[in-house]
Amino acid sequence: MQKLAVAPMIDWTDRFCRYFHRRFSKHTLLYTEMITAPALIHGDVDRLLAYDAIEHPVALQIAGSDPEQLAHATRLGVAAGYDEINLNVGCPSDRVQSGSFGAVLMKNPALVAACICAMKEAAGSTRVTVKSRIGVDDQDPETALLEFLDHVIVAAADQIIVHARKAWLKGLSPKENRDIPPLDYPLVHKMKSVFRDTPMSINGGIQSLDEAQAHLSIMDGVMIGRAAYHMPASILGLADHQIFGAEGIVTAEQAVYAMFDFIDDELIKGTRLHQITRHMMGAFAGRPGARGWRRHLSEQANKPGADLKTLETALGHVEDLDLAA
Repeated sequence: MQKLAVAPMIDWTDRFCRYFHRRFSKHTLLYTEMITAPALIHGDVDRLLAYDAIEHPVALQIAGSDPEQLAHATRLGVAAGYDEINLNVGCPSDRVQSGSFGAVLMKNPALVAACICAMKEAAGSTRVTVKSRIGVDDQDPETALLEFLDHVIVAAADQIIVHARKAWLKGLSPKENRDIPPLDYPLVHKMKSVFRDTPMSINGGIQSLDEAQAHLSIMDGVMIGRAAYHMPASILGLADHQIFGAEGIVTAEQAVYAMFDFIDDELIKGTRLHQITRHMMGAFAGRPGARGWRRHLSEQANKPGADLKTLETALGHVEDLDLAA
């Protein structure tokens, strides 16, 4: 059971992002971007599943609606050493709808249960979890979520993460689906009271560790997305101490300097600096000089030859920088 996780976010939580986030927190569960089961089966598995051992604990999120394909993808994820395999039943994009997976599966909880059963059989001792919405389109959320949870709990999902918003499959973009449908935290809390013995996490709109701790008085876990990405120091840098009870905190300086050797190695391999630093823009969020840090990286990190000197110059824009970090 995981108390705190960073949400899987397409185009954001790639291996460079995860490596940076791990510099802040040793214990927070990190997620890959969503990868479809067919992409894993037919694509470049080594590239798609690449991660650094330092990222543990790390979960692989997959999407699909065919139990056999999902079992195959699960075996690939287990063989690659992921700590958890998660089934996406929450993404509302047109692409996943056309493939009959993601949030559209909220309409077919029996199929989701069959998928989880197949994944569990393939996973062995590796955890299999599911991430859902509270409902889609014109569904009554309380009725739809209750039926959905009934099915996935019987299928023995190890943990259920509920994004506390509906998904509108038509009429709203994926971005709008993250903001416009109202949050219904009380409904998710109520479902936890109904299914007391099932590990459940809550996701959606959580902006701080104080909010996370309030949810943890009811829920087993909390998943934070954009706030952790845009403000990693104030979320992940404090998480090990505030959520997990570990000693000490990690500052933005410490996390950035801890990236230097990794970045140097990646540049030698041909990685462009911008591929990594685009995930580091929010490192100093809320601090004097944060704008200069972001501006310098935005303008310079994507240029040919950009290297650690570019990063050092960006650091020079941050006021009160702790050079002893």
